[in-house]
Amino acid sequence: MQNYFELFSLTPNFDIDINKLESAHQQQVAQFHPDNVATGSDKEKNLALQNTSLINTAYSTLKSELTRATYLLELEGVNAFDEKDTQMDIDFLMSQIELREALEAIESSKDELELDGFIENISSKIKNNITDIDQAFKAEKNKDQIKNSVRELKFYEQLNTHAKQLMDEWI
Repeated sequence: MQNYFELFSLTPNFDIDINKLESAHQQQVAQFHPDNVATGSDKEKNLALQNTSLINTAYSTLKSELTRATYLLELEGVNAFDEKDTQMDIDFLMSQIELREALEAIESSKDELELDGFIENISSKIKNNITDIDQAFKAEKNKDQIKNSVRELKFYEQLNTHAKQLMDEWI
């Protein structure tokens, strides 16, 4: 499997230049787009389709902080979402329960103002978590610490998505 960072000529880091990623993506897509081999053989067409698929998968993976961090861990041989590994910080688990209960209460009351505040709170947690992950990668901290932060980020992003869906439904 080709390294996604190498595909776009990027250094494997959590903190990447998104503009450089987007530019490299556009160049790769233009180079390998299936339309370029529309009159080619079936083999050439299939290869172009496979290359485009790889390019788009790599781009999607590196564009998102969550999937980029997960991918960086995978490059180090760490599966952040191994189902057999259920070890998590107890304080975080308790805060998970509290946040879910808070969102359920907001959903029941249909309080848009409270939901807006909840979304702001979760967005702040996401931003802080991304900063923590970035600093941990830069400091080459213990991969288990980074893995736990990535799991937390996934939880916050899922919660944020749910809250924003509620807001969209209510508006």
